[in-house]
Amino acid sequence: MLKIKEKIQFPKENNRMKSIANTKIAREIYYSGKSNNVKFLLSKRFGWMNQFIKDSEHGIEVGSGAGFSKDFIKNKNFKLTDLGNDEHLDYKNIDAQNTGFEADSLDFVIASNMIHHIPYPIKFFREMNRILKNGGRLIIFESYCSIFFQLATMIMKHEGFDFTLNVWDEKEPKSDERNAWHGNIAVPHLIFDDRSKFYKEIGNLFEIEYEKLTECLIFINSGGVTSKTACIPMNNFFLNILHNIDIFLVKFFPKIFCMGRRIVLKKK
Repeated sequence: MLKIKEKIQFPKENNRMKSIANTKIAREIYYSGKSNNVKFLLSKRFGWMNQFIKDSEHGIEVGSGAGFSKDFIKNKNFKLTDLGNDEHLDYKNIDAQNTGFEADSLDFVIASNMIHHIPYPIKFFREMNRILKNGGRLIIFESYCSIFFQLATMIMKHEGFDFTLNVWDEKEPKSDERNAWHGNIAVPHLIFDDRSKFYKEIGNLFEIEYEKLTECLIFINSGGVTSKTACIPMNNFFLNILHNIDIFLVKFFPKIFCMGRRIVLKKK
């Protein structure tokens, strides 16, 4: 991974995003019909997941945030969970590191842009393994901390990254335990890039079934999913042009431009 810096963090008051982590405002904007850029982005983030989910299966999303995934996941048994208590959630006050769900009870779990918010990823993976049935899938969308994403993070002073942490350690948190919205976008790299380490730590729990890098300009020009910033409103014609540019950039220059990672883990 190319790095501008090994570690950078920002004081909360310096964050240049708007309505930071406000799910109520995010949902009001989204359902007002004024967020075509975000809808396009989310259709790409969630639509691919349906190929790994059968109609008869039962599953949840952990860390659902504003809960937009229900607009794109076709499964009728799909439920939303989060650490908060928002009205749109099916299950409230659910800690993804200790959900309280029955063992071997779910066919799939979706985790979209939430692993980099978890203080102790190893606890999360153990818990996901516990609640999934044998052969069940943990379907993940996560950040990819390219040079372009690092620059965007530094400009907006939002979240931050720290490549120096031992992501498998259970003593030092990877994000702020007192703030569920605090994030460290280096965490997915620390988990997935070193495959020998990955399989050493949780290879007894999961195998990697699928992985694909994706996304750049459609994210930058989305205006933000929950926290908000400025963007250029576009119709689907121009958004598809951006998407095709993204495909080129991610394919040939992933470490410079890529901002997203799709990955599916299958329980052993």
